[in-house]
Amino acid sequence: MARYNDASCRLCRREGEKLFLKGTKCYTEKCPVSKPKRAYAPGQHGQGRKKQSEYCLQLREKQKVKRYYGLLEKQFHTYYELANKKKGVTGENLLTLLERRLDNVAYRLGLGTSRAEARQLVLHGHFTVNGKRVNIPSYLVSANDVIAVCQKSRSNERIGQILEVTGGRTRPEWLSLNEETMEGTVLAIPKREDIDLPIQEHLIVELYSK
Repeated sequence: MARYNDASCRLCRREGEKLFLKGTKCYTEKCPVSKPKRAYAPGQHGQGRKKQSEYCLQLREKQKVKRYYGLLEKQFHTYYELANKKKGVTGENLLTLLERRLDNVAYRLGLGTSRAEARQLVLHGHFTVNGKRVNIPSYLVSANDVIAVCQKSRSNERIGQILEVTGGRTRPEWLSLNEETMEGTVLAIPKREDIDLPIQEHLIVELYSK
């Protein structure tokens, strides 16, 4: 499968904002996006012409959302097609589907310092959904689902470190976590107002509608 193997921070610099791809580093002064001297896109043309066309704005928004959630183009387009077939606003449907991914939910609960780490933990079988082990990052959770750390993994040193790091972060209102039992609950399906990412989803819809 295709995989991005370059530095994650280059993606943040390319989009001109933090995508929170490096976990704890994104919250420190080491983050390249926070440094004024590197507040431009990477590469030899990074400091070149900054005027953007309408198409460029739409493309950059799509690329930004793909990178937020760690998806490839084919995966992302599949989610768009699903969102377009559902009733309601396509852009909002798209974001809701992306937020419902198990790797994202684990990250939102604080069971991973980044979505990439949460995805790896899911792949390694550290989580259960309603008592059954699930190792598919794209699994879509539903309201009232219970996501928990497997019994054997609760003594895992890394998971304990993750909870210490993420303990002070604010969790979305549609999720709740019991840190003692390492169990999270999906209180409701997320709505657009519950998603705090700076995304202009209408630009993505406009791009795919051409």
